[in-house]
Amino acid sequence: MEPRLVGPGPYRATRLWNEIIELFRAGMPLRKHRCRFKSYERCFKASEAVECLHELLGSNQNFGPEVTRDQTVKLLKKFLKNHVIEDIKGRWGKEDFEDDGRLYRFPPSSPLKSYPKKPSCGKEVIKFPDWNEPRAGPSQEPIPVKSVTMNSEMWYKRHSIAIGEVPACKLVFRRELTQNNIEEIWKSMTLSRRVLGLDSLDEVLDTKLVNSKHIVQNVYNVNKQGIVTLEDKSKELPHWILSAMKCLVNWPSCSDLKQPTYSGFERDVFKTIVDYFSQMKEPLLTFNFFDIFVSVLGLLQKPSKAVEALQISCLLLPPENRKRLQLLVRMMARISLNQDLPRLSESVRTRTLMVQAFSRCILCSKDEIDLDELLAAKLVSFLMDNYQEILSVPSALKSSIEDHVVHLQRVQIKYAGTDSDATLPPPSFCHQITTGEFEYQRAAGSQEPLAALLEEIVMNKEISVKDKKKKLKQFQKSYPEVYRVRFPSPETEAMLFPEKTKQKPPILMWALKKPFQPFHRTRSFRM
Repeated sequence: MEPRLVGPGPYRATRLWNEIIELFRAGMPLRKHRCRFKSYERCFKASEAVECLHELLGSNQNFGPEVTRDQTVKLLKKFLKNHVIEDIKGRWGKEDFEDDGRLYRFPPSSPLKSYPKKPSCGKEVIKFPDWNEPRAGPSQEPIPVKSVTMNSEMWYKRHSIAIGEVPACKLVFRRELTQNNIEEIWKSMTLSRRVLGLDSLDEVLDTKLVNSKHIVQNVYNVNKQGIVTLEDKSKELPHWILSAMKCLVNWPSCSDLKQPTYSGFERDVFKTIVDYFSQMKEPLLTFNFFDIFVSVLGLLQKPSKAVEALQISCLLLPPENRKRLQLLVRMMARISLNQDLPRLSESVRTRTLMVQAFSRCILCSKDEIDLDELLAAKLVSFLMDNYQEILSVPSALKSSIEDHVVHLQRVQIKYAGTDSDATLPPPSFCHQITTGEFEYQRAAGSQEPLAALLEEIVMNKEISVKDKKKKLKQFQKSYPEVYRVRFPSPETEAMLFPEKTKQKPPILMWALKKPFQPFHRTRSFRM
């Protein structure tokens, strides 16, 4: 069984879980082993399982070589707890798997996770003010407009007005947008962005859990560095945690703390930070948004697409979560690059230590059988590499929404009998037509320019009659139907080239003489 890339979409974590189970069952070698003078068929050692699964995860593009052996052991513990594997005596249900020589085997069928049914929570209908309701102020009398008959040339110059007479119109003064209206516009347009290859984000999250106020606050309530500023100061990080984070980032020049006087001080500071974030009841990316962030992992093969998707997804977070995420990921990235900082672990590199220490407080799920540790580690690594761009406000989204809000507040010109605004062209939609209608439209669309070409040949006075007849003959041979429409009968064609009346030649004098007579010999007269 070949591994495949599990793309973004609903329940991606569940699909990955089932994918890994199937790959592990298909790729794990099963042999005969002896234990305590007894032979067991089709089983494997714990260390063999760790080796096989670690290699499988490292070569799988859904996870990659960043997966550690320790993470593989944790995943096998979950396999044992959920009866994906069992020991040779058939026992399972506990996470007592260790990387040793104990024997395990597969049950007759490893349980795959079923896909839960998504609750049918209909899309929220955003109510906007009635734009057609006139407001008090300027007169709403119809503006008289002179009727104008448009020709084809004017049609190409002015697409927004149909051929014919321009009806009377009036100015529509729209009411002021409330703050609640603007927030709902931000929510609607943000969720409708196609950043995961899906029609909208509501396929991977419950839109009712998205707070529109949070999006607006994350966009506009920021400082010069782009960090969110909170209105409720009680939700800020404690000052001593901020001081500890700054100490490790700016090591060895700690501004808020006195210079350490004992060895290992930096490790104690790091442990203090880890303990604070580990005691949070919910990860920074929240349980509600777990599926959307796991779906983004399916785009990591295209980094620019993944960055854009994470930009949009992080806007949905509560402002206090977004700010903590900004500060934490920035600290992790800078500590990893700080060459002056002593190693915080003897056995693990600093970057790997950052990922292992903070992955679970950034992303995890309520369901313990998910691959949350592996998925979180992959996401956090990508965040550290691209945190400046990911945790900034997407400028394209901001510009499009602000332009839309300005358009909604602009005075509109409305024509009688229409519901669409004159400032924007009405949307066009496709509808199915019959084969006959298609053939008719295709023929009509191609015959119009040919008919114009034929008329140009007919009316051209600069070419000779001989050349004109030659061109018409060629046209008739190539496009007989178009030619037949212009010249339905020979009489109409003859009218183009009227025949000249032949004049009789003048009567000559010699014609009156007798016809030539043959020579007759006569008698000659002599002088």
